[in-house]
Amino acid sequence: MTVNPAPAVVIAAPASGSGKTTVATGLMGALRRAGHRVSAAKVGPDFIDPGYHALATGRPGRNLDPVLVGDDLIGPLYRHGSSGADIAVVEGVMGLFDGRITDQPMSPAPGSTAHVAGLLGAPVVLVVDARGQSQSIAALLHGFSTFDRAVRIAGVILNKVGSPRHEQVLRQACEQAGIPVFGAIPRDSGLEIPSRHLGLVTAVEHGRRAHEAVDVMTELVARHVDIEAIARCAGIGALAPQWAPEREPVAKVTVALAAGKAFSFGYAEHAELLQLAGARVAVFDPLTDPLPDGTRALVIPGGFPEQFTAELSANAVVREQIAALAGAGAPIHAECAGLTYLVDDLDGHPMCGVLPGSARFTERLTLGYRDAVAMVDSSMHAAGERVTGHEFHRTAVEFTDEQPPAWVFRGAGNVTVHDGAVRGGVHAGYLHTHPAAHPHSVRRFVSAATKLAR
Repeated sequence: MTVNPAPAVVIAAPASGSGKTTVATGLMGALRRAGHRVSAAKVGPDFIDPGYHALATGRPGRNLDPVLVGDDLIGPLYRHGSSGADIAVVEGVMGLFDGRITDQPMSPAPGSTAHVAGLLGAPVVLVVDARGQSQSIAALLHGFSTFDRAVRIAGVILNKVGSPRHEQVLRQACEQAGIPVFGAIPRDSGLEIPSRHLGLVTAVEHGRRAHEAVDVMTELVARHVDIEAIARCAGIGALAPQWAPEREPVAKVTVALAAGKAFSFGYAEHAELLQLAGARVAVFDPLTDPLPDGTRALVIPGGFPEQFTAELSANAVVREQIAALAGAGAPIHAECAGLTYLVDDLDGHPMCGVLPGSARFTERLTLGYRDAVAMVDSSMHAAGERVTGHEFHRTAVEFTDEQPPAWVFRGAGNVTVHDGAVRGGVHAGYLHTHPAAHPHSVRRFVSAATKLAR
């Protein structure tokens, strides 16, 4: 029996800082509270917001990024992530039409919220920061609703409204522009609590206060937004088949997956692909835990190690276990924070010593999409393989001996970057990639672990 995909609504904004994360997360929670089975997704390579989405929906937070996975996978990944839900809320990134910056302007910009909304065929609800806005909001809405006819603006949520009179004027202007108003959220101090934490601190790190923040957002949206009107406007045009990677025979090999407060920057599909490749995935926290029994391979995702250098260093047991695992030639895949954990030290704090070198914190943030090439054969990729990934870090690594890089790509300023290192079974670099775009690399990784275990 063919099951129709869950209808979706895309929460976007004219610009960053308009409140779309607060509104999107609160809408997820309010819909769930009203009895809906809610799925969530975030446009782009963001690892923080999906954690809050997971708290609001009770389901894994996921990402939809056509730059990383290609246009053709957006529909299937959406079908996969929203399976069993009756509605999906997709939170956009930056402004509606903001995406990857290219030499040749494109419309919609690759990876933009508009791009994903068009691929899904889903309506957009625009969150507008109403501070300093009056009748001119009509012109703003007219521009956003007519700039790209492939993008359908179904309505607007007015955020940070100053007074009942202010709301009345704004509603009249929206009516003039022909855009329905789904709600008006007052300029309330309650908004500041979740806003301050979201986007800065991960949900897993924030613990009880993260749950409280989600509760505040849920209550605000439930009180001030017509959630059932939004549910009625939800729709989907993506009729692609559900994402269904090839399932391998069970390999009976344990792959340890680092998680917890220091290593939370991973995609939900990664663990799923490891399992589909036949692995038993054992999650552990390097802050406190040893390696799981029987570990034959290790995945260390990105995160915020700068907050936990002393704690990571203090767990000498797991650091020694990881060093021994690497010494035995086991496959180890590390991204960004994982790379800094594998070197000798991070800002003077001893780390695993798998890769000879030091990591230090930098004042500037390095971020952006990168088109990369694998330089040598590894436990993950064959030499010459091309991927698109994303950098997001405030650290730099200096190696003390020469070793082949994991990746080569053009960085900021068109400078050639040799990223990370390949050493034995270790593949480590700053580049974040989405495993759904290259599932064969996960199968290659598990296969290498299986051979080692024999």
